[in-house]
Amino acid sequence: MKKFKFSEIKIKKADPQQLTDKLLLINLYITQGLTLFIGLIWILLQKRNPIHILNFPESLNFVYWGLGLAAIMLIVDFLLTHIVPEDSMDDGGINELLFGNRPLWHIVVIAAIVAVCEELLFRGAIQHSLGPYWTSILFAVIHVRYLRHWIPTGWVFLSSYGLGFIYIHSGSLWAPILCHFVIDLFSGMVIRYRRAS
Repeated sequence: MKKFKFSEIKIKKADPQQLTDKLLLINLYITQGLTLFIGLIWILLQKRNPIHILNFPESLNFVYWGLGLAAIMLIVDFLLTHIVPEDSMDDGGINELLFGNRPLWHIVVIAAIVAVCEELLFRGAIQHSLGPYWTSILFAVIHVRYLRHWIPTGWVFLSSYGLGFIYIHSGSLWAPILCHFVIDLFSGMVIRYRRAS
């Protein structure tokens, strides 16, 4: 049996021309399903109740945290797209392929599924074990399509750290879920309607 070597791992630029819309969606939904499954198992192994973690809070305080961070992140993202050269923020065209021709209802569904699945795993499970710093490093590494450029990788790390921060201070997983949902929804709508116009 051949021994696995980390040095043999190569990060290649994603080529959207090799992906069909169906293949991209299958990959997205399988990935999110695995993310949800791993998050639930991890939480159960921590002897915690996932239903309790996802309980909707009585106070709407989480809304202020989630929308506040989302507004800050959208402003910074807007500034980055106007300051940083476009090729430095390139994700290989994956977001364009994912959202470019998608109907609005499907963008909403994708944003909701990604927000719940990823936040349950990263904030609900991993952050409980490793803290926000190491969780944010893992979150940046998982978003492999940005690793070729240090600016989007750093931005994903800082965004993740912000999500961890509002989770701690709001006391509810719904704050980072709401923020993540708003960011993905807004980004998807910008890509969709910018292309249409």
